[in-house]
Amino acid sequence: MEGERLVEHLIELLEGESAHLPFDDLIAGWPVEQVGVRPAGAPHSGWEILEHMRIAQWDILEFSRSADHVSLPFPEGYWPKSPTPPDPGAWERSIAAFRADLGAMQARVRDPGADLLTPFPWGDGQTLLREALLVADHNAYHLGQLALLRRLLGLAPAGG
Repeated sequence: MEGERLVEHLIELLEGESAHLPFDDLIAGWPVEQVGVRPAGAPHSGWEILEHMRIAQWDILEFSRSADHVSLPFPEGYWPKSPTPPDPGAWERSIAAFRADLGAMQARVRDPGADLLTPFPWGDGQTLLREALLVADHNAYHLGQLALLRRLLGLAPAGG
C-alpha cells in the first residue's frame, strides 16, 4: 500500500499536477515563429529549453533502463547548437519525443516489478526513485523558465 502511494506521488510530480504547470499547458499555443526568439535578458529561447529538457530527460530515462547507455558530453551534448529549430517540424517532433519519454519514465515507475529503492547494478548507487525525482526536478526548473519566457514574449498566460 505504501509503495502504491509513493508511485502515485511520483506520477503526480512527473505530470506537474501540484507545484508547477503541466508541460502541455506551457507548450500550448506557443507560436512556432517565436520558438527561436531569445527575449532581452533571456539566455535561452523556447526551442533551446524544450530541446534541452527532451535531451536530458531521454538521457536519464535511458540510463535507468540500461547499463549500456552512454551519456552525451556535458554540457554541450545537452543543448541544441542554435536558438532556432533546424527545420519547421523540429518543434513538434521535440514535443512528441518529450511526451513519449515522460510516458516511458512514468511506465517504469508504475511497473509492478520495478524496485524503486534498489540501486542499479551500474552507476554510482542511483535508483529508479532517484532518477524519477531527477526528471521531475529538472523538468520543473525548466518549466518555470518556459513560463517566464511566455511572459517575456508577451504570449497569453500558459494554461489559459
